Amino acid sequence: MRLTLLGTAAVALLAATPAAALDCAGLSGVALPGAQVTAAAVVPAGTPPLKATADLCRVTVTAHPSADSDVRIELWIPQGAAWNGRFLQVGNGGFAGSMPYRLLGLGVAGGFASAGTDDGHQADGRDGKWALGHPEKIVDFGTRAVKTTTDIAKALLTAYAGKAPPKSYFFGCSDGGREALMTAQRNPGDFDGIVAGAPAYAWTSLMASGGLLGKALASPDRRIPTAKLPALQAAALKACGSGQGWIADQAACRFDPGVLACKGAVNDQCLTPGELKTVRMVYAGMRNPATGKPLPGLKPGAEAAGANGWEGWGVGGGAAGDTSGFAHDHFAYFVRQTPDFALHDLTTADLSKSERDMAPLLNATSPDLSAFKARGGKLIQYHGWNDPAISPEYSLRYAAAVGAKMGDAASFYRLYMVPGMLHCTGGASPTQIDWLGPLVAWVEGGTAPQAIVARGTGGAAQTLIPQASARR
Repeated sequence: MRLTLLGTAAVALLAATPAAALDCAGLSGVALPGAQVTAAAVVPAGTPPLKATADLCRVTVTAHPSADSDVRIELWIPQGAAWNGRFLQVGNGGFAGSMPYRLLGLGVAGGFASAGTDDGHQADGRDGKWALGHPEKIVDFGTRAVKTTTDIAKALLTAYAGKAPPKSYFFGCSDGGREALMTAQRNPGDFDGIVAGAPAYAWTSLMASGGLLGKALASPDRRIPTAKLPALQAAALKACGSGQGWIADQAACRFDPGVLACKGAVNDQCLTPGELKTVRMVYAGMRNPATGKPLPGLKPGAEAAGANGWEGWGVGGGAAGDTSGFAHDHFAYFVRQTPDFALHDLTTADLSKSERDMAPLLNATSPDLSAFKARGGKLIQYHGWNDPAISPEYSLRYAAAVGAKMGDAASFYRLYMVPGMLHCTGGASPTQIDWLGPLVAWVEGGTAPQAIVARGTGGAAQTLIPQASARR
C-alpha cells in the first residue's frame, strides 16, 4: 500500500528543524523510568531491512511497566532537514506482537519522527497464545503499551531537540484504529491530531461475531467453499454495482443472495440451503446472546477479493478457525485461559465473561470525546464499505454515538466511508488516500477537511465527503 503522509497543502506548514540538544548516540544515555534504551544509532537511507528514504536516528527501547511486561519500542528520527519537527505515533494490527515497520517507514518518508511498539509481546499478529497466563500482557496490549510508547518517545524527542515536539499525531488502522480511539478517549492530551482507520474499538463485539460465526461453521454444510465466492460477488455487483466493479451506494443496495439458491444439481454457481443460511447470517449480522445487542454484518460486493476478502478473514473457504484465528484465540487464551478450546464449544457464559473481564481492557467505545475536543484535538475516522474483517456499521455507530453525546461534532471529528475499500486499504475502487495531510492542515491551519479524493490506477478517483452523522 502507498499512503501519502503529508499532502502538498501541508508542506507550507512544516516547522524548521530545531537545533539538537543531544546527538543520536547520546540518546543511549537518557534515563527512562521503567525502561532502558537498548540502542541508538544513525542508520543510512536504504539500509535493509528498514530501507528508510532518509538517514535516520533509530532508537530501540525495552520498557517494563509491570513485572511481567516486555514492551518493545522504536523511535525513528529523520536526520537534518528531513525532519519536519513533528511527532507521529503509529498503531499496530491484529494481536500485534511485532514492530509496525511499514507504517514507521511511511512516517519518516513524510518527515515525521515516528514511533511504534509491539504492544508488549513478541508473536505473529494472528496468534493470541501469548495471553495465556499473562494478564499484565493483556493490559499492555489493551492500552498500556501505547501510552508507554507515547511518553517514552516524547521524552527522547525532547532530549534530542531540546524541546518537546510542537505537534503530535497518531495514525492507526484496525487494532491501530482501536488504539487511536482509545487514546482520544483515555489520554486526550497526548495528541493534537488522530487518524482512526477501520477501528476495532468494539473488540469484544467483534470477537463475539467471529465466535458465533465459527460455531456455525463447525457444521460442514454451513461452510462456503472458496470456489463459490466469485458467483456470490458477481450476483451482488449485478444487483447493486452499476457496472463499475464495486458498490458506490451501499445504503441503497438491496441484494438478496437467494437468487443463487440451488434449484437442481449443486455446482459453484449456486448455494445450498446451509451455505445460503451462512451468507444471510454474514450480511444481516446476528445478536449477542450475552448482551442482547445486535452485531452488525458485512456488506456485499467484495466476497471474492482473495486474501483481503471473505476467505482471507475466515468467512469463506473452510472451517473458519474452529481451533485458530482471532475469535478462537480471544476466547481460548484471553477469556477461558486454556488451550483446550474450540469455537464449536462456545457458550453464552464465554460471551458474558468476555464482556465482563475483557471489555474494560480492550474496548474503546466511549463516545465522550469532550476532553479531547477541549484541548483542541482533531480526529479523522475512516472505514471501507467492503471491509471483511470489521463491519463498516461499527464506524457509523460510533459516529452516531459521538453525535448523540456531544451534539455537533464537526468542529473536531469527521468520519469518511470509502466505497469499495477492503480492510484498511485495497479494493476494486480507488483507495489511495492522504489522511495525514488534511489532518495536519486542520490542526495547524484551522482548515477543516471537506471533500477528500481517493486515487486509483490509471487516473481513477472517487471523492469522499464526511458522513452526515458526524457533521450534524
